[in-house]
Amino acid sequence: MHIGVPKEIKIHEYRVGLTPPSVAELVARGHQVTIETGAGAGIDFTDNDYVAVGARIAPAPEAVFAAADMIVKVKEPQLHEIAWLLPGQTLFTYLHLAADKPQALALMASGATCIAYETVTDRAGGLPLLRPMSEVAGRMAVQVGAHYLEKEQGGRGILLGGVPGVAPGRVAILGGGVAGINAAQIAIGMRADVTIYDISTSRLAEIDQLFEGQVKTAFSSRAAIAAAIGRAHVVIGAVLIPGAAAPKLVSREMLGLMKRGSVLVDIAIDQGGCFETSRATTHADPVFVVDGIIHYCVANMPGAVARTSTFALNNATLPFVLRLADKGAAAAMAADPHLAAGLNVADGHIRHQAVAEALQLRYEP
Repeated sequence: MHIGVPKEIKIHEYRVGLTPPSVAELVARGHQVTIETGAGAGIDFTDNDYVAVGARIAPAPEAVFAAADMIVKVKEPQLHEIAWLLPGQTLFTYLHLAADKPQALALMASGATCIAYETVTDRAGGLPLLRPMSEVAGRMAVQVGAHYLEKEQGGRGILLGGVPGVAPGRVAILGGGVAGINAAQIAIGMRADVTIYDISTSRLAEIDQLFEGQVKTAFSSRAAIAAAIGRAHVVIGAVLIPGAAAPKLVSREMLGLMKRGSVLVDIAIDQGGCFETSRATTHADPVFVVDGIIHYCVANMPGAVARTSTFALNNATLPFVLRLADKGAAAAMAADPHLAAGLNVADGHIRHQAVAEALQLRYEP
């Protein structure tokens, strides 16, 4: 199979779909790989690094799309990139279609087979290709929250870890999944006062055991969240419904309960965000203020630590890329229902039920 890797073009996105070691694995199995020139430059991979492991270098993205049977990316293709997709071609990347109907419609019109990292599953019911970026985003969320609490950043002027004689800052984490757990680990390390909110009592019990009492847990009712944001200095939204739009847990009205200069970090922004006042931002302009509350809603948070993120992502995606390359998309998904769960669009139809429901489009199994 011929695999193409274009350069990512979202603002301040430096990750790349395949690293040179990943390309070497594909070439060793007899596959061809074409990389757009400069695709790895943001994380210090040169074109020569790719050539050395057997890749070809294309001068422009159009050439990558035209040559490849499968396109491997990191972020969702922009509309002008979708115009280069061919019927029957396979696209393997993050899509997050539930919050992006124009992209979904364009992918349907392309005739391509579009497999989304974020809905591929594993035997335990987890999301193995979303997990590494959730880990990165969760850990980053606390760093970001601590930074924007600083007075010079417009924050309340609070040191998250406090000092002897002065109480630490309070962190409320909405969602006890992978991102929430990783956020809690960093927040504890910074000596913050941490509470995780979740709707699963069994998950809360697991969290309680995992952190051995270092983290408080609470059932995520509307009343509990309202009380939490009234106390917290940093609120991290880390909820996820695979393939679907994120639920809105904090309304505009509820912002009035928060302390001026507090910080909201919306990890769920790729799926539409879990705060009513959220809107996607970029690393070039990451925050905005509503009613005195700082909102950080960068839609590609892990792109800020692009080298770490790229290696973490490739560790997870490479086995699936090899499977798709070796067998072709149809045969690979027929042999692996967990990979098949990643199918979002094919033959002009939405193939994932949660995506179809979120977009109010027809679902074709």
